[in-house]
Amino acid sequence: MARPPLLRELLLVVGLFVVYKAGRLLATGRTDEAFADAHRVWGWERTLHLPGEGAVQGALLDSDTLVHLANTYYATVHFPATAAFLVWLYLRRPAHYVWARRILALVTGAALVGHLVFPLAPPRLLAGTGLIDTGQVYGPTVYGAHPAADALANQFAAMPSLHFGWALMVAIGLITATRSRWRALWLLHPLLTLLVIVGTANHYWLDAVVATALLCLALAVVHPPHRTATTSGRHPVHEPAGTPVHDLPGLVGAGR
Repeated sequence: MARPPLLRELLLVVGLFVVYKAGRLLATGRTDEAFADAHRVWGWERTLHLPGEGAVQGALLDSDTLVHLANTYYATVHFPATAAFLVWLYLRRPAHYVWARRILALVTGAALVGHLVFPLAPPRLLAGTGLIDTGQVYGPTVYGAHPAADALANQFAAMPSLHFGWALMVAIGLITATRSRWRALWLLHPLLTLLVIVGTANHYWLDAVVATALLCLALAVVHPPHRTATTSGRHPVHEPAGTPVHDLPGLVGAGR
């Protein structure tokens, strides 16, 4: 498959990002609703007997270095890792690039609707949980100290977690597009992301659950390209001249 025009793709990706950021900011100012939803989510998690977010945060707080690294990972890896993933696919696996871009667009669009319909304050802002805002206490942080006055980000858009949804798609996309025997290790990225978003109290477990459900729906709708010598990055096998047709690997049994 030929690569899509670069300029068109840049405009498309940047345009989607701008629309998403603008849409998130439209959901600001719904503080009371966001905290009411936060109490609901916290209650649902306790009803479902999910592990407490505090257990993960407690492990991070055992080391100032560890919690600082977790904050740094949260603040700096999300967008660059996803961008690098798309750039690599565009250059090396164009067919998979188109597939992954469609998946990410669907998940991001659905997430925007979720943020508008269900504003949600993250656990770091919810009193009574015993959790702290590790970004504000230890740094670095990408959020302002006063959520209602934060003009750069909507802090009441916790569900679903695009940090986790995008990270999981990066892993699935690289596993699908490559053939290395070690490609399953890409799953460490969403696993580490999950521990970071929960440990820093930026997300609830259910934020990741909902993101996973949205990703599964998108994957069911948009199917990946068939694996071929081109899409897998392997060079096609050239049979020597004179090889009998019935001996060619791709035609075995073709006449049956």
